[in-house]
Amino acid sequence: MSLHLPSLSELRDTRAEIDRFQKRVVIIQWVILLSFILLASRLIYLQVIRHDELMAQAESNRTAILPTVPPRGNILDRNGVVLANNYSAYTLEITPSKVKDLEATIDALAELVDIQVKDRRRFKRLREESKSFDSLPIRNRLNDEEVARFSAQSYRFPGVEIKARLFRQYPYGELASHVIGYIGRINQRDRELLEENDDIANYRGTEYIGKLGVEQRYERELHGITGVNQVETSAGGRAIRSLSSRPATPGQNVVLSIDIQLQKMTEDLFGNRRGALVALDPRSGEVLAFVSKPTFDPNWFVDGIDVENWQMLNGSIDKPLLNRALRGTYPPGSTYKPFMALAALTTGKRTASAITQDSGSWTYGGHTFRSHGDHGLGAVDMVRSIVASSNVYYYSLANDMGVDAIHDFMKPLWFGQLTGIDLPGEVRGILPSTEWKRNYFKKPEQKKWFGGETISLGIGQGYNTFTMLQLASATATLANGGLQFKPRVVTATQDALTHAQIQVSASNPIHLGYKPEHLDVVHRGLVGVVTSGTSARVFAGAGYTSAGKTGTAQAVTIGQKEKYDAAKLSEYQRDHSLYMAYAPAESPTIAVAVVVENAGFGAASAAPIARRVFDYWLLGQYPSEEDIAATQRGQSSSPIGKPRAKKEVPLFSPKDLPAAESRQAIQR
Repeated sequence: MSLHLPSLSELRDTRAEIDRFQKRVVIIQWVILLSFILLASRLIYLQVIRHDELMAQAESNRTAILPTVPPRGNILDRNGVVLANNYSAYTLEITPSKVKDLEATIDALAELVDIQVKDRRRFKRLREESKSFDSLPIRNRLNDEEVARFSAQSYRFPGVEIKARLFRQYPYGELASHVIGYIGRINQRDRELLEENDDIANYRGTEYIGKLGVEQRYERELHGITGVNQVETSAGGRAIRSLSSRPATPGQNVVLSIDIQLQKMTEDLFGNRRGALVALDPRSGEVLAFVSKPTFDPNWFVDGIDVENWQMLNGSIDKPLLNRALRGTYPPGSTYKPFMALAALTTGKRTASAITQDSGSWTYGGHTFRSHGDHGLGAVDMVRSIVASSNVYYYSLANDMGVDAIHDFMKPLWFGQLTGIDLPGEVRGILPSTEWKRNYFKKPEQKKWFGGETISLGIGQGYNTFTMLQLASATATLANGGLQFKPRVVTATQDALTHAQIQVSASNPIHLGYKPEHLDVVHRGLVGVVTSGTSARVFAGAGYTSAGKTGTAQAVTIGQKEKYDAAKLSEYQRDHSLYMAYAPAESPTIAVAVVVENAGFGAASAAPIARRVFDYWLLGQYPSEEDIAATQRGQSSSPIGKPRAKKEVPLFSPKDLPAAESRQAIQR
């Protein structure tokens, strides 16, 4: 039997293979055609439809827009003394997103530069407030040696670099800090406010913003306009060359009406006592001095205040962070009587010659309101009521006028109102009325106004609480014949390059329409206080005539059958010492309101400070060191020793003193 082997033709179907091959070729052709169609469509989409968008993206990948932060404007006093400026220093900064082990990096850096615990705490706080890609300072103000040590080892620290930055400084430290304010790092709330005001673009690259005082109120003028630098970058993101730029516009300098030497003298006169003083030019509303004691060093806040100093400031019973001139409210005491007298004349409730018998007390509804001793002052007309400070006269007057009539007269004088000063944070205080009480209290039995509550209003007690700014403004209006100017701290802005000044326009004055004969009666009473009344000893020998009124305001309520005894009370329960005045009496150029907390009789502590302010402003005299020391203790009346010419007394910087010494004013 033989074996049959199939031939090659029997094993292969050539036709079928050709058909299959042709089908594959067709499929491949269609795939290729479709691919080309898709590629062409994509190219058309990218090159035509998205051409402009992609060109912009490509350009942005090739270029970078870098903001140029403008230098912040300076703050100057009325004589050109620099109160806030900038200086350049090196900072050691870390970008957390570029560092693998942050703690290990900081520990290694500490071997090269001095990094203290407070620096680590500040850095941690900044990390919590910032984004991971932000560059954050771990150390500020590096010296040249520290810069050199890090530069030699910088290759070991990716994400860490040294930058040169401008820092804000306040050369006179605590002096006038409540007026000047301070700057601090921009937080989330600040960013939200900037976005609301459409200012966020102008703050690209800016890390600090005004937080208080003039720094906050005039932030827009002080900040300037951020510049732009467009640079070409490499694939690694390094700048190769500059393509275009728009320089930053420096912030404007801000000129204050404050006389910083007068400010310093006044703060020195307070010593470690608490209180406030506001001095105004009644002819313009310019603030000449704006004192709040105790105060604080704004330099502590620039880089972020450390825990120790913050606890010291925030926990102090003396509240050094409280701007007492702007936000502290006090009963005006007897300094309110001249305005009550003017109200009586204007409303017709009293004539200047009308007599009131002052027996030493006044009874209403079974309650006895005390006055001067057991015997009183006898027959008192309006002028004598101011000179001798009769309480009975004004008890009776308040009862006759009623609370709403008193309110309506005092409101235009800005008692219990916002004066509109160009500083943030002003408070209203309380000018009581029946409507105010209905709205203020929640319980129905508390909403009703009782007649007995009106009596104490006449002597500046009761619900009356005002700021020294309000009292000074009212005094200035009185001195100016009823012509009222809005108080202001800033008088001009100054171009940082050309030094050309632009005056800040003052508001139009308001005439309150008082009759000259009525003003004359009150004026004679106020002059009498200085020449023969309660402040006569303080102003003895003055080279000018002034007009003023002492005041003593209760800090705590004394029972009807009790007598005030300062020795039996703690310091913080004792009466406040107040004084309001203007000078020269014939043609006033300065008006003052001052309070010394818990210092007792107005002539003992407040009036001596006002006397020395007038001597400085009108005569160019600066008190002797002996006199300053006595005034700080509340043991002076007229000046002691030989006064110095103010030109002979140089300003000094509290920053030159040891830190512990500068903190003594707020530690008790």
